[in-house]
Amino acid sequence: MMRTSGSVLAIFAIMTIAKTVESAGWKSEAVHFMEPGERVENDKPGLRIFCHNANSKNIIHVWKTVIMSLKTNLETYELYEGRHPHEVEEKHEDNQKYWRFNLFSTKKNKQFRINPFEDSCIGVYMNPQLNQFQYTMVITKNNLDSWQITMLVLGIFFVWFAQALSRNKLFYYVCSIIVGVALSILILIYFMGKLLPKGKFMYLMMATGYTMSFYVVQMLYDNAQLIAMQHWNYVMYYILTTSLISFAICYRFGPVTNNRTKNIIEWILKLFGLVLVYHSSYFREASTAFCVLLVLFYNFPVVFFHKSCRYWKTMFPEKRRLLTEDEYRKEGIIETNKALSGLKEYCHSPECNPWKTVLKLKDPIRFARFMEGQAHLSEDESFEHDNELTKLIEECEYTDDELN
Repeated sequence: MMRTSGSVLAIFAIMTIAKTVESAGWKSEAVHFMEPGERVENDKPGLRIFCHNANSKNIIHVWKTVIMSLKTNLETYELYEGRHPHEVEEKHEDNQKYWRFNLFSTKKNKQFRINPFEDSCIGVYMNPQLNQFQYTMVITKNNLDSWQITMLVLGIFFVWFAQALSRNKLFYYVCSIIVGVALSILILIYFMGKLLPKGKFMYLMMATGYTMSFYVVQMLYDNAQLIAMQHWNYVMYYILTTSLISFAICYRFGPVTNNRTKNIIEWILKLFGLVLVYHSSYFREASTAFCVLLVLFYNFPVVFFHKSCRYWKTMFPEKRRLLTEDEYRKEGIIETNKALSGLKEYCHSPECNPWKTVLKLKDPIRFARFMEGQAHLSEDESFEHDNELTKLIEECEYTDDELN
């Protein structure tokens, strides 16, 4: 009896191990770890998972983005997003249990921006009952994401000019029109909900609960772009009408005059700008540092700038280059001419008292000749200067010969 039960347990263990190995082999075939520049073609049904391993963080990759692109003409597919293959499989399995309403499915985009500093996976599921499964997954990288840089610039703009925007009438009317259009859409959805039939349909909605509601909202959101493209004229008329009504209401009540309300708007704009700066990079440590620096520069602009410059000069002092003899002579001639020109301009200006100046001079006649355009040195002084300069040059050459 003991031998029989042992044999049964051994057979059961072997079957379990074989099933596990088979499942692991199937999963390994269904998972593809990709690097930027790779492309994977698939023509098989079922779930296929495409993953990208996290890269090391570097300050030069602050605005780096990895993009996965799904190239296919089919629309009968489901997408799942997770940090590892097991999470994607769990979402797919859970989605199959909830009436196929795609509760855990990702929106059917064909391009996905992925955090390059975290492990990311995208699952693509093709229904085996269909006849077409052909698609291609391509992964590329973008070292400078223009959208993230735009978010950074907008965030800095909102933080730096929040006070001016909160007190600007044009900004007030533009924001009021945008809010009015958004509220009109919410009111329209509310009245459409009032028009829904009661009775059995309402009981069905209550029975399904959040499942049906989530499905309806997701369906409307997915089809919003299609509706806007096919009926763009009605959409434009609706936006124009609601914008005019919003402008009329705002014009009737006028701009904000209360200082506290203006301060609240200013704080909201600054907070919105900091949120944009924080989300302008997947490198969260760097984006947090940008937020801190922005706050410091905004509150202590002059002091912080001067201290930063001093610290930079202390850590990285500028290397001074010595002048050559020719450069020294040319620099002396240029600066002397500038000083003499400045002296002439000052003496001709109303600020100069000519009588006091004459009293201080030893040779007023020579000074008067200089002011009339003659040389500031006499012939004897020029000759003496040239002789001294010649002696200095000869002494330098003689010293150089001795050293050699």
